[in-house]
Amino acid sequence: MSRPGDPPEGTPDGAPGGGDDEYRSVVFDESFVRAARLQEFSADERLGEHHSPAVRTRHAWLRPGGSRQAILLVLLIVLAFGTAVYMGIRHPYKAPEPVRAQPLRSAVVPLTPPGTVPGATPADLFAHSPAADFRIGAAGVNLPDVERSAHFSDGQIVTALTIAKDYLVRSSVDPATLTGGSVRPVRLLLDTGQLDQFDRSMAHPDDNGRYAATGWLVRFDPGRTELADRNVRVNGTLSAMELSSDALDVTADYTFVYAVRPAAGAPQDGAAGQNTGTPTPGAASLFTVRREMHFRFSRDDLNDHRLEVLQSTLQAGPLACSSNPADVLRPLLAGQHAGTDRPAGTDPYATGRPNASLCGELSATSQPNPSHPIR
Repeated sequence: MSRPGDPPEGTPDGAPGGGDDEYRSVVFDESFVRAARLQEFSADERLGEHHSPAVRTRHAWLRPGGSRQAILLVLLIVLAFGTAVYMGIRHPYKAPEPVRAQPLRSAVVPLTPPGTVPGATPADLFAHSPAADFRIGAAGVNLPDVERSAHFSDGQIVTALTIAKDYLVRSSVDPATLTGGSVRPVRLLLDTGQLDQFDRSMAHPDDNGRYAATGWLVRFDPGRTELADRNVRVNGTLSAMELSSDALDVTADYTFVYAVRPAAGAPQDGAAGQNTGTPTPGAASLFTVRREMHFRFSRDDLNDHRLEVLQSTLQAGPLACSSNPADVLRPLLAGQHAGTDRPAGTDPYATGRPNASLCGELSATSQPNPSHPIR
């Protein structure tokens, strides 16, 4: 007989009061139902897999909640990191490569006088020479008017010109440099990539176009020559142009005129042991040096107040062709002459250094002429 509240067909199997009494102890309370992780298959899934159960277990990491959000966050971080690494390797805009310092190329050309070197006091010599109107020392190295370029401001160009001026003054006008003193002031202005070449040129000078000390600076043999006047006459030009977006080129073309005389206790056998005559005691003479130089400046050089000396051509006289000017300059002094010293023959078939025998003749118009009025 049915009890009130029972289903019309009777109590289902497996329910309390039914035939399966062994399940009476199972209580499906609310906490048990909420903890169940079951997911029903779709109709298509059930049709495609008849042997599969109608429900499947859902894993804990797939349910909405903190664990899934943490996993997604980790995946996003990994994806962002991988993208950053890939873009860093494949970035189309590569950083510009640093400009490396190039070695100096130099040439030193002695100029022999056509006759005897004239001598007098420094004042008379300068007054009767083409250097009569030259300025003295650093005042003769003037900066030109500048305009900004495509990649450099006018201030940066002025900085490059100023560094070039400092180099010219230290290497061509400073009495300490001229008389064989310390070369440190010149060295401090060089790009660090050229310091080894400079040091080797000072320690072991050679006329091979790379290691001539006189390619870097002007200096006399202190055992034979001294300055008769510390006021060097200077005249020339400076110009600047942009080489690239990261480099500037400065060109210097300057003439330096020195008043020199024999050093105390100097040997009287002539320059380099040649039969060039005996210097006139107490008389000074003029010695002229023309320096054509190319400097390069990277942006780092501008910041560090340094430069690269790319090319240096020095023409100087009066000198004997055989004076070997790679180390120091040994001027022919007042009363001396070139004698029979002439340029050595050059063999175009030889494989030696072609610049080793370079020599020219000093024009007579470049020497002091007493017929010129004193200015």
